[in-house]
Amino acid sequence: MRRPWLVVAALLALWGGWSWWHARPLHPPPGVLAPDDPVQTPLDTPMATIRVGDFTLTPRARFDLTARVLSTERYRFDAGAALVPEDFALGWERMSDSSVLKDIDISQSGRFYHWSVRRFPIPRREIETHSANMHLIPADANVRRALGRVRVGQLVTLDGYLVDADRADGWRWRTSLTRDDTGDGACELFYVTSADVPAGQVPSSLP
Repeated sequence: MRRPWLVVAALLALWGGWSWWHARPLHPPPGVLAPDDPVQTPLDTPMATIRVGDFTLTPRARFDLTARVLSTERYRFDAGAALVPEDFALGWERMSDSSVLKDIDISQSGRFYHWSVRRFPIPRREIETHSANMHLIPADANVRRALGRVRVGQLVTLDGYLVDADRADGWRWRTSLTRDDTGDGACELFYVTSADVPAGQVPSSLP
């Protein structure tokens, strides 16, 4: 009677190992990987709102960036999970350099991106203004799949819009419109219309 359970346990272990292997972080060599700041472009005229399930999105600005993925966190049970299934903590300029990031501990929880250091490899303000936690709203199933394949340590290019979100019951979520803020309300609410991992990424054979 035990053998079926042993088979199931073995299959689950194999599946878990396979999933970890394909999602494991990459460790690129030192050097700035994403040299440019995100590009935020004001809208010349107000755009039509966008419906995503029960949510209404109001575009606030065009937004494009190529950045290194510092951390990812999936959400299934909080109030915004139906709209934003995943957050990316992203870094650019020196916050995309492994020689800097090795001295910074990074994590995510509760829709926040947390970092800590024993000593500052770069000035504190540079860490704050060259990295951000972004709440990602996939525009369609293809974008959602693309985001789901992204691994920590990779570069990712994301295009779309910064948006405010509302629901008929009064629930609302507002985007940040600057990279200079910190704390509650400093995250970007990012409606992603395309997601791409640029060519020339670190080989997947690296640990």
